[in-house]
Amino acid sequence: MIPPRYYSDCRYFRGDIPCKPHKETGVHCLDCEQYYPIDGHILIIKLGAAGDVIRTTPLLTKIKQQFPTKQMWWITHFPELVPEIVDKVLNFSHESLITLQSIEFDLVINLDKDCYACSFASNLKSKEKYGFVMKNGKPSPANYLAEHKFLTGLFDDMSKSNSKSYLEEIFEICGWQFSGEEYIIDCEHFQWDIKSDGKVIIGLNTGCGSRWTSRLWKNDYWIELARILKANDFFPILLGGEIEDEKNSMIADKSGIYYPGYFPLYRFISLVNQCSIVVTAVTMSLHIAIALRKNVVVMNNIFNKNEFELYGRGVIIEPEQECKCYFSPTCRNDDYFCMDSIYPTAIFDAIKTLRI
Repeated sequence: MIPPRYYSDCRYFRGDIPCKPHKETGVHCLDCEQYYPIDGHILIIKLGAAGDVIRTTPLLTKIKQQFPTKQMWWITHFPELVPEIVDKVLNFSHESLITLQSIEFDLVINLDKDCYACSFASNLKSKEKYGFVMKNGKPSPANYLAEHKFLTGLFDDMSKSNSKSYLEEIFEICGWQFSGEEYIIDCEHFQWDIKSDGKVIIGLNTGCGSRWTSRLWKNDYWIELARILKANDFFPILLGGEIEDEKNSMIADKSGIYYPGYFPLYRFISLVNQCSIVVTAVTMSLHIAIALRKNVVVMNNIFNKNEFELYGRGVIIEPEQECKCYFSPTCRNDDYFCMDSIYPTAIFDAIKTLRI
């Protein structure tokens, strides 16, 4: 028997298992109307953090425009956050590294400056490399296009004076200009039974992870803001993960607002999608809200506010007192905690300025 002919250059071809068109219709390659040839491969290395993975997704729009016949790959610690338009998404693992080392890429974009990410990028076969690689045993720019982003990560004074957003910087690293390309995120269509009685739903994201405690807003302020929102006919709900569960339960008990609980990430994304406005520190939830094109009120104290692209849908509120823990996970200032000088009334005033 002559074996069936196959097209290994098709975007849908797997090699290890039947492709999607065959499973859906039983068609073979010779008769398939969905044959979509590719002529090369592009890899994005963006391992983490979760929020940074989400805010790197605008690059995908540009890559699709520039290289429509290339197959897109992405390796990360958060594969669940990479949108479905990426052809091959790999979790960072020994098996993934072996797989990628066997491929000759047309373009590798590494946006992480960790030693292992840079070493991995250096060892891959690629016609071009952008971002960061290893040189002289240290993370280094792959070329001059990455020097600006590299330097702002080395020196606080240069970071503070930077006027470019993160998106402008990563587009620049690739030799492109950022033109307002939006975040991309996949969101399930889950039916939430939130009895808001038609009131505007305001998501209050109370956490910031267990490491970056310098960004925390105190519980009393969340309670006060919740009460203000209720009194002004808004419908606030509490957002957070397992780390925030005890805190959110306490805030809900003292303020009388709705707390639906914590959920797996895909379900949390759909919960954020129920909100018209999200109030949050600089966290993954901020980038989820931006990706879902929500209005946001961002409490920022330790980063350069210019790095955030809110697409005209948000307000950044910073402490009235100077923050002395720039880009630091914990605050070492004994005189005061700067986040305490962001007051609930200021957040409420910012909410009122947003178009709903």
